[in-house]
Amino acid sequence: MKITAKSRYALRVLLDLAVSGTDSPRTIKEIAASQRISEKFISRIAVPLRRAGLVATERGVKGGLRLARFPAKITLLDIVTAMDGQLALVHCLAHPGICKRQGRCAPERAWASVNDKLSDALREITLDAIASDQHRLAPPESIKPIEPDYCI
Repeated sequence: MKITAKSRYALRVLLDLAVSGTDSPRTIKEIAASQRISEKFISRIAVPLRRAGLVATERGVKGGLRLARFPAKITLLDIVTAMDGQLALVHCLAHPGICKRQGRCAPERAWASVNDKLSDALREITLDAIASDQHRLAPPESIKPIEPDYCI
């Protein structure tokens, strides 16, 4: 399993909102400049994040994106499922009834066990913990401009 670019960049957008130090909305332009991600890609990321209740959008001159929940209430599992759908390591876990052997298949049970452990691990890591780690690793005053590092 590979975490998609959408999930990775969604985390960066949410992290930007969490560490911005303000409750006011941040524009997509501000986030793009801060995270070195294209505005177009952020616009595409914002829609599923809003649908999942992770960000709120505000229109107008002072509009933009802001977190819809406290960072301690947003998990990596929330972000991945908002961007990529249900976490499923193998096809049969995502689509019950697709396999004739379902329910009588030892590999299915093994994959389900791994899937559950991965889900639990992603559920344990909150945006708040990642934001705290970000502050420790790169306090705002130590951040220097860097070249863009995104890919689409």
